Amino acid sequence: MTITQLEYIIAVDTYRSFVGAAEKCFVTQPTLSMQVQKLEDTLGVKLFDRTKQPVVPTEIGAEIIAQARVLLAESEKIKEIISDRQKDLAGELRVGIIPTVAPYILPKIIQGFVDKYPAVKLIVWEQTTEQIIQQLKMGTLDCGILSTPLHESTLVEVPVFYENFVAYVSKNSALSKKKNIAPDDIDMEEMWVLNEGHCMREQVLNICNRRKATKGYQHFEYNTGSVETLKRMVDMNNGATILPELALADLNEKQLDKVRYFKSPEPAREVSIVMHRNLLKRRMIEALKNEILAFVPKRLKTKKKKEIMDI
Repeated sequence: MTITQLEYIIAVDTYRSFVGAAEKCFVTQPTLSMQVQKLEDTLGVKLFDRTKQPVVPTEIGAEIIAQARVLLAESEKIKEIISDRQKDLAGELRVGIIPTVAPYILPKIIQGFVDKYPAVKLIVWEQTTEQIIQQLKMGTLDCGILSTPLHESTLVEVPVFYENFVAYVSKNSALSKKKNIAPDDIDMEEMWVLNEGHCMREQVLNICNRRKATKGYQHFEYNTGSVETLKRMVDMNNGATILPELALADLNEKQLDKVRYFKSPEPAREVSIVMHRNLLKRRMIEALKNEILAFVPKRLKTKKKKEIMDI
Protein backbone atom coordinates (compact mmCIF):
# COMPACT_ATOMS: atom_id res chain seq x y z
CA MET A 1 0.00 0.00 0.00
CA THR A 2 1.49 3.35 -1.05
CA ILE A 3 0.61 7.02 -0.60
CA THR A 4 0.21 7.27 -4.36
CA GLN A 5 -2.35 4.48 -4.39
CA LEU A 6 -4.30 6.22 -1.63
CA GLU A 7 -4.23 9.45 -3.63
CA TYR A 8 -5.60 7.60 -6.65
CA ILE A 9 -8.56 5.99 -4.86
CA ILE A 10 -9.42 9.31 -3.22
CA ALA A 11 -9.35 10.96 -6.66
CA VAL A 12 -11.64 8.31 -8.15
CA ASP A 13 -14.04 8.77 -5.23
CA THR A 14 -13.94 12.56 -5.60
CA TYR A 15 -14.48 12.72 -9.36
CA ARG A 16 -16.44 9.44 -9.69
CA SER A 17 -14.51 8.64 -12.85
CA PHE A 18 -11.23 6.85 -13.56
CA VAL A 19 -10.63 9.13 -16.55
CA GLY A 20 -11.35 12.30 -14.56
CA ALA A 21 -9.23 11.09 -11.64
CA ALA A 22 -6.31 10.33 -13.96
CA GLU A 23 -6.50 13.83 -15.45
CA LYS A 24 -6.46 15.44 -12.01
CA CYS A 25 -3.54 13.24 -10.91
CA PHE A 26 -1.61 13.96 -14.15
CA VAL A 27 -1.23 10.28 -15.07
CA THR A 28 -2.71 8.13 -17.79
CA GLN A 29 -5.95 6.32 -17.11
CA PRO A 30 -4.37 2.83 -17.53
CA THR A 31 -1.65 3.75 -14.99
CA LEU A 32 -4.19 4.91 -12.42
CA SER A 33 -6.46 1.91 -13.01
CA MET A 34 -3.53 -0.49 -12.64
CA GLN A 35 -2.52 1.02 -9.28
CA VAL A 36 -6.10 0.92 -7.98
CA GLN A 37 -6.33 -2.74 -9.05
CA LYS A 38 -3.03 -3.50 -7.28
CA LEU A 39 -4.37 -1.95 -4.08
CA GLU A 40 -7.59 -3.96 -4.35
CA ASP A 41 -5.53 -7.15 -4.85
CA THR A 42 -3.38 -6.29 -1.81
CA LEU A 43 -6.42 -5.64 0.39
CA GLY A 44 -8.45 -8.51 -1.05
CA VAL A 45 -11.58 -6.38 -1.57
CA LYS A 46 -13.20 -4.39 -4.36
CA LEU A 47 -13.12 -0.68 -3.64
CA PHE A 48 -15.31 0.47 -6.56
CA ASP A 49 -18.35 -0.76 -8.41
CA ARG A 50 -17.19 -0.31 -11.99
CA THR A 51 -20.55 -1.43 -13.45
CA LYS A 52 -22.15 1.86 -12.46
CA GLN A 53 -21.72 5.26 -14.08
CA PRO A 54 -20.59 7.40 -12.48
CA VAL A 55 -18.29 5.01 -10.61
CA VAL A 56 -19.24 4.57 -6.93
CA PRO A 57 -17.35 2.97 -4.05
CA THR A 58 -18.52 -0.32 -2.64
CA GLU A 59 -19.75 -0.36 0.96
CA ILE A 60 -16.37 -1.46 2.31
CA GLY A 61 -14.64 0.74 -0.25
CA ALA A 62 -16.33 3.84 1.18
CA GLU A 63 -14.99 3.00 4.66
CA ILE A 64 -11.47 2.39 3.35
CA ILE A 65 -11.49 5.60 1.31
CA ALA A 66 -12.61 7.58 4.37
CA GLN A 67 -9.64 6.18 6.28
CA ALA A 68 -7.37 6.88 3.31
CA ARG A 69 -8.36 10.56 3.51
CA VAL A 70 -7.31 10.60 7.17
CA LEU A 71 -3.98 8.91 6.40
CA LEU A 72 -3.27 11.25 3.51
CA ALA A 73 -4.07 14.30 5.66
CA GLU A 74 -1.67 13.05 8.32
CA SER A 75 1.07 12.54 5.71
CA GLU A 76 0.53 16.09 4.48
CA LYS A 77 1.24 17.33 8.01
CA ILE A 78 4.86 16.27 7.53
CA LYS A 79 5.13 18.76 4.67
CA GLU A 80 3.40 21.33 6.83
CA ILE A 81 5.94 20.89 9.63
CA ILE A 82 8.70 21.62 7.14
CA SER A 83 6.78 24.61 5.74
CA ASP A 84 6.30 26.01 9.24
CA ARG A 85 10.07 26.07 9.70
CA GLN A 86 10.57 27.99 6.47
CA LYS A 87 10.45 31.76 6.38
CA ASP A 88 8.19 32.19 3.36
CA LEU A 89 4.77 30.70 2.74
CA ALA A 90 4.55 28.61 -0.42
CA GLY A 91 2.13 26.21 -2.10
CA GLU A 92 -1.56 26.16 -2.99
CA LEU A 93 -4.40 27.39 -0.81
CA ARG A 94 -7.80 26.19 -2.06
CA VAL A 95 -10.62 28.35 -0.72
CA GLY A 96 -14.40 28.10 -1.08
CA ILE A 97 -16.50 31.21 -0.46
CA ILE A 98 -20.25 31.80 -0.53
CA PRO A 99 -21.64 34.21 -3.18
CA THR A 100 -23.15 36.59 -0.61
CA VAL A 101 -19.70 37.26 0.89
CA ALA A 102 -17.35 36.96 -2.11
CA PRO A 103 -17.99 40.27 -3.94
CA TYR A 104 -17.60 42.35 -0.79
CA ILE A 105 -14.26 41.06 0.50
CA LEU A 106 -12.38 39.26 -2.28
CA PRO A 107 -11.69 42.33 -4.48
CA LYS A 108 -10.41 44.14 -1.37
CA ILE A 109 -7.95 41.50 -0.16
CA ILE A 110 -6.73 39.49 -3.17
CA GLN A 111 -4.04 41.89 -4.37
CA GLY A 112 -2.69 42.49 -0.87
CA PHE A 113 -2.48 38.76 -0.18
CA VAL A 114 -0.76 38.04 -3.50
CA ASP A 115 1.74 40.86 -2.99
CA LYS A 116 2.64 39.66 0.52
CA TYR A 117 2.82 35.96 -0.35
CA PRO A 118 3.95 35.65 -3.99
CA ALA A 119 4.86 31.96 -3.56
CA VAL A 120 1.28 31.05 -2.57
CA LYS A 121 -1.15 30.16 -5.34
CA LEU A 122 -4.59 31.20 -4.13
CA ILE A 123 -7.36 29.15 -5.82
CA VAL A 124 -10.88 30.36 -5.03
CA TRP A 125 -14.25 28.80 -5.84
CA GLU A 126 -17.53 30.65 -5.31
CA GLN A 127 -20.02 28.00 -4.15
CA THR A 128 -23.01 27.40 -1.90
CA THR A 129 -22.56 26.47 1.75
CA GLU A 130 -23.61 22.87 1.10
CA GLN A 131 -21.05 22.48 -1.70
CA ILE A 132 -18.24 23.95 0.39
CA ILE A 133 -19.03 21.73 3.40
CA GLN A 134 -18.98 18.64 1.17
CA GLN A 135 -15.63 19.59 -0.38
CA LEU A 136 -14.07 20.41 3.00
CA LYS A 137 -15.01 16.93 4.20
CA MET A 138 -13.61 15.38 1.02
CA GLY A 139 -10.37 17.33 1.30
CA THR A 140 -10.70 19.12 -2.06
CA LEU A 141 -10.79 22.50 -0.27
CA ASP A 142 -8.40 23.70 2.43
CA CYS A 143 -10.85 26.17 3.97
CA GLY A 144 -14.14 27.92 3.39
CA ILE A 145 -15.42 31.42 4.12
CA LEU A 146 -19.00 30.88 5.28
CA SER A 147 -21.82 32.06 7.48
CA THR A 148 -21.80 30.10 10.71
CA PRO A 149 -22.58 28.28 12.96
CA LEU A 150 -22.83 25.18 10.79
CA HIS A 151 -23.20 22.58 13.57
CA GLU A 152 -20.82 20.19 11.75
CA SER A 153 -18.79 18.12 14.21
CA THR A 154 -16.02 17.33 11.70
CA LEU A 155 -15.35 20.99 10.91
CA VAL A 156 -13.61 23.76 12.85
CA GLU A 157 -15.07 27.28 12.72
CA VAL A 158 -12.97 30.39 13.37
CA PRO A 159 -15.23 33.50 13.50
CA VAL A 160 -13.68 36.45 11.66
CA PHE A 161 -16.35 39.16 11.66
CA TYR A 162 -20.01 39.85 12.44
CA GLU A 163 -21.82 41.66 9.64
CA ASN A 164 -25.07 43.54 10.24
CA PHE A 165 -28.03 43.17 7.91
CA VAL A 166 -29.76 46.31 6.64
CA ALA A 167 -32.95 46.91 4.71
CA TYR A 168 -32.79 48.41 1.22
CA VAL A 169 -36.16 49.92 0.33
CA SER A 170 -37.85 51.79 -2.49
CA LYS A 171 -39.62 55.09 -1.89
CA ASN A 172 -42.97 53.31 -2.34
CA SER A 173 -42.27 50.92 0.54
CA ALA A 174 -43.80 51.64 3.94
CA LEU A 175 -40.32 51.04 5.38
CA SER A 176 -39.00 54.17 3.66
CA LYS A 177 -41.03 56.33 6.05
CA LYS A 178 -39.17 54.95 9.08
CA LYS A 179 -35.75 56.04 10.33
CA ASN A 180 -35.01 52.69 12.00
CA ILE A 181 -36.99 49.52 11.54
CA ALA A 182 -37.89 46.38 13.46
CA PRO A 183 -38.39 42.89 12.01
CA ASP A 184 -42.14 43.18 12.63
CA ASP A 185 -42.27 46.15 10.25
CA ILE A 186 -41.37 44.00 7.25
CA ASP A 187 -44.08 42.94 4.81
CA MET A 188 -42.92 39.72 3.18
CA GLU A 189 -45.20 40.32 0.20
CA GLU A 190 -42.91 43.14 -1.00
CA MET A 191 -39.61 41.43 -0.20
CA TRP A 192 -37.10 40.27 -2.78
CA VAL A 193 -35.13 37.32 -1.36
CA LEU A 194 -32.51 34.85 -2.56
CA ASN A 195 -33.59 31.48 -3.89
CA GLU A 196 -33.39 28.15 -2.08
CA GLY A 197 -29.91 26.84 -1.27
CA HIS A 198 -28.44 30.14 -0.07
CA CYS A 199 -27.89 30.44 3.67
CA MET A 200 -28.56 34.20 3.58
CA ARG A 201 -32.13 33.44 2.44
CA GLU A 202 -32.68 31.47 5.64
CA GLN A 203 -31.14 34.27 7.70
CA VAL A 204 -33.42 36.86 6.11
CA LEU A 205 -36.48 34.70 6.74
CA ASN A 206 -35.32 34.22 10.32
CA ILE A 207 -35.10 38.00 10.74
CA CYS A 208 -38.74 38.21 9.74
CA ASN A 209 -39.69 35.09 11.72
CA ARG A 210 -41.51 33.98 8.59
CA ARG A 211 -40.32 30.69 7.09
CA LYS A 212 -42.85 30.63 4.28
CA ALA A 213 -42.07 31.03 0.59
CA THR A 214 -42.31 34.55 -0.76
CA LYS A 215 -43.11 35.39 -4.35
CA GLY A 216 -41.69 38.87 -4.11
CA TYR A 217 -43.12 42.21 -4.97
CA GLN A 218 -46.61 42.11 -6.56
CA HIS A 219 -46.51 38.29 -6.59
CA PHE A 220 -43.88 38.09 -9.32
CA GLU A 221 -41.72 35.06 -8.65
CA TYR A 222 -38.02 35.62 -9.28
CA ASN A 223 -35.21 33.22 -8.40
CA THR A 224 -31.69 34.57 -8.01
CA GLY A 225 -28.52 33.81 -6.09
CA SER A 226 -27.16 37.35 -6.39
CA VAL A 227 -27.47 40.03 -3.73
CA GLU A 228 -26.61 42.64 -6.36
CA THR A 229 -29.59 41.50 -8.45
CA LEU A 230 -31.90 41.92 -5.46
CA LYS A 231 -30.65 45.48 -5.03
CA ARG A 232 -31.32 46.25 -8.69
CA MET A 233 -34.81 44.77 -8.46
CA VAL A 234 -35.61 47.30 -5.73
CA ASP A 235 -34.09 50.12 -7.80
CA MET A 236 -36.10 49.23 -10.89
CA ASN A 237 -39.26 47.55 -9.58
CA ASN A 238 -39.90 48.92 -6.07
CA GLY A 239 -40.31 46.67 -3.02
CA ALA A 240 -37.55 45.97 -0.50
CA THR A 241 -34.74 43.54 0.25
CA ILE A 242 -32.13 42.79 2.89
CA LEU A 243 -28.44 43.49 2.24
CA PRO A 244 -25.27 42.59 4.15
CA GLU A 245 -23.62 45.75 5.50
CA LEU A 246 -20.44 45.42 3.42
CA ALA A 247 -22.58 45.75 0.27
CA LEU A 248 -23.16 49.41 1.17
CA ALA A 249 -19.58 50.38 0.27
CA ASP A 250 -20.43 50.52 -3.44
CA LEU A 251 -23.70 52.46 -3.14
CA ASN A 252 -24.00 56.02 -4.43
CA GLU A 253 -25.62 58.81 -2.43
CA LYS A 254 -29.07 58.24 -3.94
CA GLN A 255 -28.90 54.53 -3.12
CA LEU A 256 -27.70 55.16 0.43
CA ASP A 257 -30.94 57.10 1.01
CA LYS A 258 -32.76 53.78 0.53
CA VAL A 259 -30.91 52.09 3.40
CA ARG A 260 -32.73 51.55 6.70
CA TYR A 261 -30.95 50.17 9.76
CA PHE A 262 -32.55 47.84 12.27
CA LYS A 263 -33.12 48.76 15.88
CA SER A 264 -30.77 47.20 18.45
CA PRO A 265 -30.04 44.34 18.73
CA GLU A 266 -29.36 44.45 15.00
CA PRO A 267 -29.70 41.20 13.07
CA ALA A 268 -26.29 40.06 11.84
CA ARG A 269 -24.43 37.12 10.39
CA GLU A 270 -21.29 35.50 11.74
CA VAL A 271 -18.71 35.00 8.97
CA SER A 272 -16.01 32.43 9.71
CA ILE A 273 -13.12 30.61 8.16
CA VAL A 274 -14.06 26.93 8.29
CA MET A 275 -11.63 24.00 8.08
CA HIS A 276 -11.60 20.26 8.54
CA ARG A 277 -10.53 19.03 11.96
CA ASN A 278 -7.46 17.44 10.34
CA LEU A 279 -6.23 20.99 9.82
CA LEU A 280 -3.54 21.61 7.23
CA LYS A 281 -1.88 24.79 5.91
CA ARG A 282 -2.38 26.63 9.19
CA ARG A 283 0.00 29.47 8.36
CA MET A 284 -1.59 30.14 4.98
CA ILE A 285 -5.10 30.14 6.45
CA GLU A 286 -3.98 32.42 9.29
CA ALA A 287 -2.45 34.79 6.72
CA LEU A 288 -5.75 34.86 4.82
CA LYS A 289 -7.67 35.55 8.02
CA ASN A 290 -5.35 38.44 8.91
CA GLU A 291 -5.80 39.96 5.45
CA ILE A 292 -9.58 39.90 5.90
CA LEU A 293 -9.33 41.41 9.40
CA ALA A 294 -7.13 44.23 8.07
CA PHE A 295 -9.91 45.21 5.67
CA VAL A 296 -13.01 44.70 7.84
CA PRO A 297 -14.22 47.83 9.73
CA LYS A 298 -13.72 47.75 13.50
CA ARG A 299 -17.46 47.68 14.26
CA LEU A 300 -17.76 44.34 12.45
CA LYS A 301 -15.18 42.68 14.69
CA THR A 302 -17.54 42.45 17.66
CA LYS A 303 -20.98 40.90 18.08
CA LYS A 304 -21.95 43.29 20.86
CA LYS A 305 -25.52 44.59 20.41
CA LYS A 306 -26.09 42.15 17.54
CA GLU A 307 -28.39 39.17 17.18
CA ILE A 308 -26.68 36.45 15.15
CA MET A 309 -29.07 34.85 12.70
CA ASP A 310 -28.97 31.08 12.37
CA ILE A 311 -28.82 29.46 8.94
